[in-house]
Amino acid sequence: MAVPAEYKNILDSLTTAVLVLKDGLRVQYLNPAAESLFETSITRSRGLPIHHILADSEDTLKTLYAAAHTGQSYTRREAEFVLASGTRLTVDYSVTSASLEPSALTIEIQPRDRLLRISREEEIISQQETTRILVRGMAHEIKNPLGGIRGAAQLLDRELDSEDQREYTQVIIAEADRLRSLVDRMLGPNKAPKLAATNIHEVLERVRTLLEAESRGRLSFHRNYDPSIPEFPGDKEQLIQAFLNIARNAMEAAVENQSDNNSSTPPTITFRTRALRQFTIGHRRYRLVCRVEVLDNGPGIPADLLQNVFYPMISGRAIGTGLGLSITQSIIGQHNGLVECESKPGRTNFIIFLPLEDNQ
Repeated sequence: MAVPAEYKNILDSLTTAVLVLKDGLRVQYLNPAAESLFETSITRSRGLPIHHILADSEDTLKTLYAAAHTGQSYTRREAEFVLASGTRLTVDYSVTSASLEPSALTIEIQPRDRLLRISREEEIISQQETTRILVRGMAHEIKNPLGGIRGAAQLLDRELDSEDQREYTQVIIAEADRLRSLVDRMLGPNKAPKLAATNIHEVLERVRTLLEAESRGRLSFHRNYDPSIPEFPGDKEQLIQAFLNIARNAMEAAVENQSDNNSSTPPTITFRTRALRQFTIGHRRYRLVCRVEVLDNGPGIPADLLQNVFYPMISGRAIGTGLGLSITQSIIGQHNGLVECESKPGRTNFIIFLPLEDNQ
């Protein structure tokens, strides 16, 4: 089934991926959008069975065969395609029978990953802003009475002659100071970042050095860096703190997981960096963005915690304060970036996006 030249020009200009199959679901035509989506070309793919470019589930392929046999059209929303390369895509797609050749199928595919990611990022940014407003209000309500309690305890301490009784007032003062410090930590960095030319790999190497010292050789590090990533305007010390919070959590989870399961697999953290072009963070599109991944082979984050992991006081560990990731999101947010998290048992991945241009 050859595509007429006048129609081919139209199909080639579409942003919707169009795939035509015939003769037992063999590839007959891919428009340029489909070539980009499937990471192949029509020259390489023409005549190949569909499973050579789409390593999808048997159910999907069976449905395609049934559609080719019966001529039945159908549509799927937010389906997952697995490419031959292993790449996973979330797509909407429609299958229709070609009118000129009933056994041929036309598949129209709309990728959903970018829209879903933007929607997810908007939700994270909204959560972050809501959290910041709530914490600021709560901090104000807590700090005022704490100041009064501490002041009254100091006055009482001066009036008491008994050392035993003064010991109690000292406890009150110390606990008031501890609560004030906790509230300050919940608020995150209390000063604007001091921007200077920053190399992301210097930041990550500093974090790696600190954790290697803390772990005393129990932790294995893998590094997969993109050396082409340029310097960008950033506060090096704040960024070290942000990545250290993530990597320390990863280290503790991986080490505890090995100990609990008596596993022979060493606790491992992987740092990976990549440059992304024309990438959207929130509502803004940037010419160049740095993507940093911090992966560990720990037990994973429970599903009921994953959606709330960046809220203050949320922690999956009994001794955790639940402030580290909230502070990290705040620091990265001050750099106009964003932190996301993907997790399953044996693999947790924190993904940090940082614009590589001056946005202030």
